[in-house]
Amino acid sequence: MNTEHTMTLKEDPTAANKAEPVIKISNLQKSFGKLQVLSDASLNLYNGENLVVLGKSGTGKSVLIKCIVGLLNFEGGTIDVFGKNVKTLSRKELGELRQKVGFLFQSGALYDSMTVKQNLEFPLIRLKKDLSKKERENKINEVLENVGLPDALNKMPSELSGGMRKRISLARTIVVDPLVMLYDEPTTGLDPVTSDEISELINDVQKRYKTSSIIITHDIKCALKTANRIIMLDAGSVYKEGTVEDFEKSDDPAIQAFFL
Repeated sequence: MNTEHTMTLKEDPTAANKAEPVIKISNLQKSFGKLQVLSDASLNLYNGENLVVLGKSGTGKSVLIKCIVGLLNFEGGTIDVFGKNVKTLSRKELGELRQKVGFLFQSGALYDSMTVKQNLEFPLIRLKKDLSKKERENKINEVLENVGLPDALNKMPSELSGGMRKRISLARTIVVDPLVMLYDEPTTGLDPVTSDEISELINDVQKRYKTSSIIITHDIKCALKTANRIIMLDAGSVYKEGTVEDFEKSDDPAIQAFFL
């Protein structure tokens, strides 16, 4: 197998003690009409790890994480987040759960009519009502510093490059201190240098904020740089699960196709 992409393996923060999963997905089934996207997909996310979910387009990667936070309904199986069955939660309970789960959309989903400061302030006003104006400002400045854009405070999204928009979107997600991060194709549409910077930033968020993360990607460089563990989806279910080393050493043609 081509070893050109081999990188230093990330230490698995869960290796010593895999306790009850932060997220547990069992036999998940999701269809759109007659098209079955997920079929008996099962996986666990453990405390403090970066779990990368690989797969070709159309294998259900993005659908999977949208089901986790209730953006999509599903027909079969169970999803437990922090020990709570997502399917049985009331609207209020689901809202409370979403406050603990940060979701970085492919598009970034910034509000184009708001400045960077207003974009970051919006979730704080909604979800952190006990913060004073000064505390909100301090928090905004802190996350902008942490994503490497301390001078972007008063810029409009239209003034930002694609990589900068991705960083601001990440800042808006982490500003409310989520316990879990869900990344939906975080490097899509970015040049190789910026993609590498975003991958580094994902690792930095994991360490700095002690998050547990699911990273949906088909970008093998991002996967190798960020993963503590990898799951590969194929035909709507888990095809293989293992470490980066397990995948790199695999002789399976379907897996080799990603690493060549």
